[in-house]
Amino acid sequence: MSRDKLFLIEPGFEDPTRPGERFVCPYCNQVEGLLAAFPDLATRLDVVRVPFARPRQPVIDLLGETNQSLPVLVLADGEAPADAERHDDRAFVSDTRRILELLSERHGFPRLHD
Repeated sequence: MSRDKLFLIEPGFEDPTRPGERFVCPYCNQVEGLLAAFPDLATRLDVVRVPFARPRQPVIDLLGETNQSLPVLVLADGEAPADAERHDDRAFVSDTRRILELLSERHGFPRLHD
């Protein structure tokens, strides 16, 4: 993979166990806010929004069935920090705060303020 790929749950989804209600993933929504605030920077990586329901096949195809939790940042080949998780030859990060840090470090988004 030549670019980082960010997987998010589509905002405004319905949970089949709670019909008639609409939801956002609180973790994905943090990342969505950053992408919306800086749309020009968001073009520096591939952003893929997938349905809430599992299986999330595009994620499974890269990271296996056990790594479907979102958000997840799949890192470009050969550019993984030491704390990245791995599936086969793919490096990825699933911690939301770490994803936001990496978006700053790797793609120029503003840093989080402590």
